[in-house]
Amino acid sequence: MKSSIQIFFILLLTVYAKLFAQNPSVLIITAHPDDETGFAATIYKITHDLNGKADIIVITNGEAGYKYSSIAEDIYNIQLTKEAIGREYLPSIRKKELMSGGAILGLRDYYFLDQKDTYYTLDADSVLQHVWDTTFIKRRIHQVLYSKHYDFVFTLLPTNSTHGHHKAATILALSALKDYSSPSKPIILGCTLADSTAIKPEPFVGLQKYPITAVYNELPSAQFNRNQSFGYNNKLNYSIIANLVIAEHKSQGAMQLAAGKGDIEYFWNYSINSQDSELNIKQLFDRISSTPFKQK
Repeated sequence: MKSSIQIFFILLLTVYAKLFAQNPSVLIITAHPDDETGFAATIYKITHDLNGKADIIVITNGEAGYKYSSIAEDIYNIQLTKEAIGREYLPSIRKKELMSGGAILGLRDYYFLDQKDTYYTLDADSVLQHVWDTTFIKRRIHQVLYSKHYDFVFTLLPTNSTHGHHKAATILALSALKDYSSPSKPIILGCTLADSTAIKPEPFVGLQKYPITAVYNELPSAQFNRNQSFGYNNKLNYSIIANLVIAEHKSQGAMQLAAGKGDIEYFWNYSINSQDSELNIKQLFDRISSTPFKQK
């Protein structure tokens, strides 16, 4: 039998979890402009349907994406696929594209850290040890965290097949959160996009080389299905919103191929979070799934 003190704390925790989920505030931390599309539907639900807030920290300007800018050369009238030219002009172009997509998502503030985007690799150390100013990055993350209250931090899940820069951005976000001393520390989550036709998502336990990426459970703690319908005769769904955001990244032709692919946004709970984080995550995603599309 539970004591009165135990019952009191259970009730207090339940109330806290419900309050925690009200008007949630989220900080997104990614490596490149366009990474935010991986959890576009969840962000849209938070900012539009739950009256929450979402800000973003982008570590690089994505200038290594010049290889995919063939179509954008006519749009911007710049020879972006020539490396020197692309690396010169893409930082400003991709920032504007991100902010155009961010206007659809309802992003509030943007923090650009202007680190160099080198090349595609699976190796996180290629930038963590040799390119990015990791001390500066963690300091800026701390400054943003201390300047505002966030309930959650969203990152891309650092699987073995994930772009090394995505891995590095998540590792730095986790490291910054681990060192963040505040009684209201946000919950940090790792997201990946998968097709609903799969029987279940691929399990993830963390990167062996980086124990900080460990998670509580090998399967996700939460998910949001972009196929949730709304509008006239329920003909619309949240995949459309994700596709609209992807379309704003015009300089990244290959990004457009991602439109319509992957309809489940899965979220893993990192082990650095407190033990009551599972309850808070459940509260948030219960509201996300049950709150209908808010018509203006």
